[in-house]
Amino acid sequence: MAAKIKKGDKVIVLAGRDKGRTGEVTMVIPKETRAVVRGVNMIKRHTRATGQEEGGIISKEAPIHLSNLAVADPKTGKATRVGFKTLDDGRKVRFAKSSGDLIDG
Repeated sequence: MAAKIKKGDKVIVLAGRDKGRTGEVTMVIPKETRAVVRGVNMIKRHTRATGQEEGGIISKEAPIHLSNLAVADPKTGKATRVGFKTLDDGRKVRFAKSSGDLIDG
């Protein structure tokens, strides 16, 4: 199945403690159906000091399930569903169902 959410997409969180927040997808994990979004679903990680890095409490993003994310419409910035269509030159592209704008240029 084609990926509806890809690295670099602007997404909106639909459910959970970060509901309504937006961010950019930094990594997608297809086997776990999860994605890491910059600035969303932050956790505190207690780390021990090693030779190169110092220890302490580090904040980092945790993966969030893809069902809790929606792609932001390029035109309005609101959450939208994603569809696929084939252009005249044979390329398969994603488009926003609410406005019809192309997501992958």
